[in-house]
Amino acid sequence: MRFFIIKATNIAMHKAGFVNIVGNPNVGKSTLMNQLVGEKISIATFKAQTTRHRIMGIVNTDDAQIVFSDTPGVLKPNYKLQESMLAFSESALTDADVLLYVTDVVEAPEKNIEFLDKVKKMTIPVLLLINKIDQTDQKTLGNIVEKWHQLLPNAEILPISAQNKFGTDMLLKRIKELLPESPPYFDKEQLTDKPAKFFVSEIIREKILLYYDKEIPYSVEVVVESFKEDRKHIHINAVIYVERNSQKGIIIGHQGMALKKVSTEARKALERFFGKPVYLETFVKVDKDWRSSQKELNNFGYNPE
Repeated sequence: MRFFIIKATNIAMHKAGFVNIVGNPNVGKSTLMNQLVGEKISIATFKAQTTRHRIMGIVNTDDAQIVFSDTPGVLKPNYKLQESMLAFSESALTDADVLLYVTDVVEAPEKNIEFLDKVKKMTIPVLLLINKIDQTDQKTLGNIVEKWHQLLPNAEILPISAQNKFGTDMLLKRIKELLPESPPYFDKEQLTDKPAKFFVSEIIREKILLYYDKEIPYSVEVVVESFKEDRKHIHINAVIYVERNSQKGIIIGHQGMALKKVSTEARKALERFFGKPVYLETFVKVDKDWRSSQKELNNFGYNPE
């Protein structure tokens, strides 16, 4: 009697892991996150400090699950809200399988050197992404790459343009190569870890960032008090909190026109996001100095673990 040993070959192993995106404000982290995930998970504006939380976006394929995490821009905090934002960014250094450090062709490489020193000591793979390369020439880009190689010698440097989707497919391929073998951490149909209410408040806050100047957008927090969905419609009540009565007047505007404009634009964006008609009511309330109150920050969800 003969015995045959059959060897299994080319059995695809499933990969999964956490890929955290960090960097200074306004370098394109949220734009990159949205491009990689293929959905608008993070709000993205031309203003710094747009992102305030860690936001997960999940990419699922047959043989992999990539859990991206967008984080607030690294900054030196001036009040408790910014302390919480920095804590979100620093926490991303402790639980990643792959770290994406995003910079661009404009910022000085030595900016926030203390945070860079922490990145330099990491033992996981670090991909340093030089974003917005469409805004410079090859010679300048070469000089930038050399400076970054000196600062983070162990990082793998990839020039990209997140806005134009240049280099993002190659980046996804490289990330997948670096992920450990693992079963998925989340359901394969799941896109994010955040509930619907979170995206409502973020979309309203995005419109405020776009339509108001100076300090107003940074003094605003949005809380969804009611979210009721049926087969055909979504009914939402949201409160816009500000720190001063004068700010309340600016948000509302003459005869309520400013608030009406923001609410209309937010409603249109929400309808695109949820794919059904939305009825949105917005109110403005004053919560004095909420950005400097740890109790209020905890109530608003700024409590990094």
